[in-house]
Amino acid sequence: MSYFKHHLFFCVNQRDPGQVCCANGGAAAMQAYAKDKIKALRRAGPGGVRVNRAGCLDRCDLGPCLVVYPEAIWYTYVDEKDIDEIIDSHLVNGQIVERLRLP
Repeated sequence: MSYFKHHLFFCVNQRDPGQVCCANGGAAAMQAYAKDKIKALRRAGPGGVRVNRAGCLDRCDLGPCLVVYPEAIWYTYVDEKDIDEIIDSHLVNGQIVERLRLP
């Protein structure tokens, strides 16, 4: 069994000016929001969920992104409502959020 049931990696990479990157889409704020929400739901820690920052995940052109392991499901998001939906649907209820899923 894995140490964490789910592991979220948020790309927070900052590229040179003029280049598309997750940092410009509010990635750091959304990662912090997700981390706080997971803690508030008491799902953080061993056997639960770990929310991490990551360097470039090489998908910035598709909007800010995160990946959920062990399923290797990639998501994009716009705001806190999208993060709430990913947490509530995928992490809590086991349902992939197809409208936010990246190919």
